[in-house]
Amino acid sequence: MSRTTVVIPNYKGIHFIEECLRSVFRSSVPVEVILVDNASEDGSLALVREQFPQVKVTAFHENKGFSAAVNAGIESAGTEYVLLLNNDTVVEEKLVEYLERSLDQYPQAFSAAPKMICMKQPDRLDGTGDFYCALGWAFARGKDRPVDGWEKPGRVFSSCGGCALYRREIFSLIGLFDENHFAYLEDIDVGYRANLNGYASRYVPEAVVYHAGSAVSGSRHNEFKVRLSARNSVYLVYKNMPFLQAVLNLPFLLAGYLCKACFFFLKGLGRAYVQGFIEGMKLSFSVAGRRQKVRFRWKNLKNYFWVQGQLWINMVRMALSCFGIPK
Repeated sequence: MSRTTVVIPNYKGIHFIEECLRSVFRSSVPVEVILVDNASEDGSLALVREQFPQVKVTAFHENKGFSAAVNAGIESAGTEYVLLLNNDTVVEEKLVEYLERSLDQYPQAFSAAPKMICMKQPDRLDGTGDFYCALGWAFARGKDRPVDGWEKPGRVFSSCGGCALYRREIFSLIGLFDENHFAYLEDIDVGYRANLNGYASRYVPEAVVYHAGSAVSGSRHNEFKVRLSARNSVYLVYKNMPFLQAVLNLPFLLAGYLCKACFFFLKGLGRAYVQGFIEGMKLSFSVAGRRQKVRFRWKNLKNYFWVQGQLWINMVRMALSCFGIPK
């Protein structure tokens, strides 16, 4: 009997989805699979229906974004755990088994993150869990570093939604993925909310997945991704930080936004970044944005202190990572 449902959001995944699904069905433990298609017109949906009839398919008539797709899959799942998986991945056969074992071992854990390896450069990491810092920056721990030296399990700020196992019942307590994000930083946001409620995310080095990356957007930096990421980075702060915490971190946040703006102007993407920043401010104070604001609760005060400590510590972690020091 399956304990895990694999939820795969699909948009124009014709070049990846077949290999992805074949790897999933080689799993050492039984799994159920739900594919949610965001109105792909490249033949990938037809391929899945023809070659993988055991996959349960939900097909949108328009591209509703990553968050809406995974939410549909989570709501359709009936298992204890849900594995979110990008369509441009290949998983090792024991991935689900190792991730399940980690959540079994830590009953208060919300999610488990695998070791993600670059598919095109298998000697390099794509990430070992996500961190978030007071500069308003999210970053994948170990990204582009050699795969060796990342064998210690432990707590991370959040799990990358490209491949992560979640305890499904906790979504009913903290809410699903915020569909205002559409795409990018939605996994940091849900991990942030879990942390505020005392639920951790764990890194599981034995679990391995290979990730192509930027399969839809086409590159690490492009106008679409830069604009949405900038927008969501502002919204993420508004949504999750109480007023006093936002004031405390304001000098770091302003420095972070300024550095990002300079970086993207040098890359010819400054206009997209500024546009996204303005859209983030508008979203934060819109009716839709205010509706998603996380309300401060005194019972979670110690969790706010933990998060604030991580915001500062993760700036140090990020600096150390520049020198190739695993943390």
